[in-house]
Amino acid sequence: MTHATDVAVSELFLGLMSGTSADGIDAALVRFEGSGTALRCELVHARTLPWDAALRSALIALGQGADSVSLDELGALDSRAAMAFADAALSVLEDAGIPRGRVRAIGSHGQTIRHRPHAEPPFTWQLGDGNVIAERSGITTVADFRRRDVAAGGHGAPLMPAFHAALLGSPHEDRAVLNLGGIGNFTLLPVAGDVRGFDTGPANALMDGWCERHTGQAYDASGAFAASGQIDAALLARLLSEPWFALPPPKSTGREQFHLDWLEARLGSTPLAPADVQATLLELTARTVADALQMTQPTTRRVLVCGGGVRNPALMARLCAHLPQAVVESTAAHGLDPDYVEAMGFAWLARETLAGRPGNLPAVTGARGLRVLGAVYPA
Repeated sequence: MTHATDVAVSELFLGLMSGTSADGIDAALVRFEGSGTALRCELVHARTLPWDAALRSALIALGQGADSVSLDELGALDSRAAMAFADAALSVLEDAGIPRGRVRAIGSHGQTIRHRPHAEPPFTWQLGDGNVIAERSGITTVADFRRRDVAAGGHGAPLMPAFHAALLGSPHEDRAVLNLGGIGNFTLLPVAGDVRGFDTGPANALMDGWCERHTGQAYDASGAFAASGQIDAALLARLLSEPWFALPPPKSTGREQFHLDWLEARLGSTPLAPADVQATLLELTARTVADALQMTQPTTRRVLVCGGGVRNPALMARLCAHLPQAVVESTAAHGLDPDYVEAMGFAWLARETLAGRPGNLPAVTGARGLRVLGAVYPA
């Protein structure tokens, strides 16, 4: 006999993500069915929409530690960011020809402007008021996912490991999912044992900032700028000596720690060609990723890569060189568009929240226990 609770319900959710690089708003419309390891998801439609240039500059400045902002300016930025998130959601729905009434909810990450899990008291802060998103889009919105985990003693990050485990784990080999956004982070998926996850340090954030300063381009397309330079061993050693890299998980970080002022303080007195610095920053990303994996799960046989860094062949080549024991490949090889994995993950988190299910993993974040994440803003 089939009961109503046995029938898998197919629902549409929309995820919104803007990461450390603030290079655009990723919007992903996702169809979900099932849950846990039986979860099935389909990316219906997705696109990345650019931030308004002035708004992006203000958000990046805040994220890098600027504090000369009035309360009025901060409140306006919160609302303006939310309007941009709502417009991104509506744009994707228009492209897909899907009426907003068919979407169960939006899951919005927001734009992080401070992440201080080690402060006293600890806190994390993402702009993008869920009230504004719900009102402007007409769709129930779940936002502010990280702060409940921080309130429970966790880092509030990373939040993707449970989603990765449901879709990308294997009973046959130890795997790791590597997100190369502004900041790099791992999800470790062993055949046996707990799922774990943590940040590895800068992935694209420093490279993007240095590239923009010296070439005028927002990012190093195909890694060509880095490939034109040479790694400077002395600079690399100074960068790797940063104490944060030696911290054990759980650990998280952001633009407020790894920014161009941090880099400049370590450049030394001998001038380097900008391309050589870029090559060294790329090597820093590859080395810190490989070192972190060797320290935490050396038995990894497959590394599945998502985020903007997967589009950088120079970076992918260095990762392969540093991880010869593992296959390094895009999540696309496993049916997940690498550009939208995180946005899909926040659609999934919204679904978990509305179902009353926890979205964090205490073994990952360090929280005191499982928690239902986010605040719900009804349509």
